[in-house]
Amino acid sequence: MGQKVQNKQMSMADTLGLGFMTFAFFLGAGNLIFPPLAGFLAGENMTLAMIGFLITAVTLPLITLIAVAKANGKIMGLLPPLAATIFAIAIYIVIGPAFAAPRAGLVAYEMGFKPFLADSNATFMIAGIVLNVSQLIYTLIFFGGAMLMALYPGKLLDSVGKVLTPIMIFLLVGLAISVMVLPGSDVGQAVGDYQTNPLTKGILEGYNTMDTLASLIFGMLIIDILRRKGVSDSKDQTKYLIRAALIAAAGLAFVYISLFYLGASAGELANGADNGGTILTNYVNHEFGSLGQILLAAVVTLACLTTVIGLVTACAEFFNDLLPRISYKMFVVIMSLACATVANVGLSQLISISVPVLYTIYPVAIALVAVTFLTNKFAMPELSHRIVLSVALVFGIIDGLKAAGIDMGLVDFMPMNNEGMAWLLPTGLAIMACLFIKKSKAEPVLG
Repeated sequence: MGQKVQNKQMSMADTLGLGFMTFAFFLGAGNLIFPPLAGFLAGENMTLAMIGFLITAVTLPLITLIAVAKANGKIMGLLPPLAATIFAIAIYIVIGPAFAAPRAGLVAYEMGFKPFLADSNATFMIAGIVLNVSQLIYTLIFFGGAMLMALYPGKLLDSVGKVLTPIMIFLLVGLAISVMVLPGSDVGQAVGDYQTNPLTKGILEGYNTMDTLASLIFGMLIIDILRRKGVSDSKDQTKYLIRAALIAAAGLAFVYISLFYLGASAGELANGADNGGTILTNYVNHEFGSLGQILLAAVVTLACLTTVIGLVTACAEFFNDLLPRISYKMFVVIMSLACATVANVGLSQLISISVPVLYTIYPVAIALVAVTFLTNKFAMPELSHRIVLSVALVFGIIDGLKAAGIDMGLVDFMPMNNEGMAWLLPTGLAIMACLFIKKSKAEPVLG
């Protein structure tokens, strides 16, 4: 009997598992270290800053996942093949071996392992580069573990969604309840940009989680996992992806709100902290002592590990499709080694290098999501996609150069330039203009 392609339906437990796995993929390093510091610096303006943060760190990733589902995983399908490939490679490198994955490994080391070391300063030198012994050993073990899990992607839903994530959620709920119940300090004064533009500052701070970029990747990864589970109908894939996205968004919002509140009411515990990880560690130490420190280490390590597994898997699958001669398993090994190498740079340096890159690439990702939802409204969708993304890229580069400390005085006249969002108005206008382009039968518009 010829085998028919059958379309399986997922049980409630499977759907929850998929949602938990999606949440776990997103909840990584940035999601734990940025909200407490933002909450502390925003102080009395915490609510506006938090709304801004939730826009770019929860709402946008959710909308992006839905856009990926709407486009059946082919969200860059209307771009010229070369441009789509270059943009995809850029996103996969940023979110994979260049920034997001190594950052997750570093945060796991800084918050999940380093506090237990008597001496974490032992170093040695290779080819003129100073390396920290404990950091090097930890990152090799950490990325080695992620590599082993990523080598068998068919088992991801079961291992991450149904085992690792529930443990992590249980620990996070405990932390959130303690933040609400145990009295913190009074909320302090807002600092810096949080005094004048708390909403915009919160929006830009949300960039740092890299979750909108991750959504472009995780959306495709989740569709792939659904196919492996036997869900072959694209409408069903969209339905389950949207359900998973809503579960993940609810979980992320819960974590961010409690961490913002923790930061805002941290008081003296936040003195001298240069990242939110320090505030979180100080808070847990203060309230729960060494047991709390062990539980926090477990949460952070699990959060970072699940994210890295998802990123390594997605990157290896992408580059394997691009270069099929090299096997998926070989790419998993290459990606894991690259992540372990970059992770020995140091957390503060990695964050400072990544900011200009994010300011450049984020506008293009956001514009891509916007035009995906409007594709049916454009008379000439292919041309419209290309125009809008080109405009977003040009102004994203301006914002990126400015974030890198290069003098961009020439564009000071532009609205929202000072806030680092010069791209917003021109991109919006380009979308409006494309909605008015009519198809001409006599001659093509814009040759």
